[in-house]
Amino acid sequence: MDMLKNLIIIMMTSVLVNNYVLTKFLGICPFLGVSKKTNQAVGMGIAVTFVMLLATAVTWPIQEYVLNAFGLEYLQTIVFILVIAALVQLVEMFLKKSIPALHASLGIYLPLITTNCAVLGVCKNNITDEFGFVESLVSSLGAGLGFLLAMVLFAGVRSRIESSKPPKSFEGVPITLTAAAIVALSFLGFGGIIENLFA
Repeated sequence: MDMLKNLIIIMMTSVLVNNYVLTKFLGICPFLGVSKKTNQAVGMGIAVTFVMLLATAVTWPIQEYVLNAFGLEYLQTIVFILVIAALVQLVEMFLKKSIPALHASLGIYLPLITTNCAVLGVCKNNITDEFGFVESLVSSLGAGLGFLLAMVLFAGVRSRIESSKPPKSFEGVPITLTAAAIVALSFLGFGGIIENLFA
């Protein structure tokens, strides 16, 4: 029961309290670049979630049974980046063959998942937080769902922005960044909820 409670706390914390985009500010490039349309935002969010899960499933055992076992911890970042790059290529090939419309709509942002620091951040933080394998997978799933939630929410906000008439000095990038900051501020409200919920 304690294990289940712990996994629920990790999941909810990853989605809401420690949202990688809105509280840790990792993965901002696709967050701003692919959030103009909801369907693109959902596609990118699902692709990033899938890559986060796969990357964690591969990097955790590599860290535990190769890098730690042979004293090669200093190679962690390089190894993790290579693993993530390979996984993104596999996802890209799969989408190109299976869902060409989504592949075309994601465009350049799909290969950019390779350099999405949120994916690398999740893998490294799971090791830093000393999570076990299952806890790492749950944390990665939560981080991916948090990324998806942030993308969808911001896509909705941007659709409202496009139909509004901001002051001339706020048109374009300034109003987008201001809206992103307000959405990020709203997630600070989740800070004490998780702790009190399971106290």
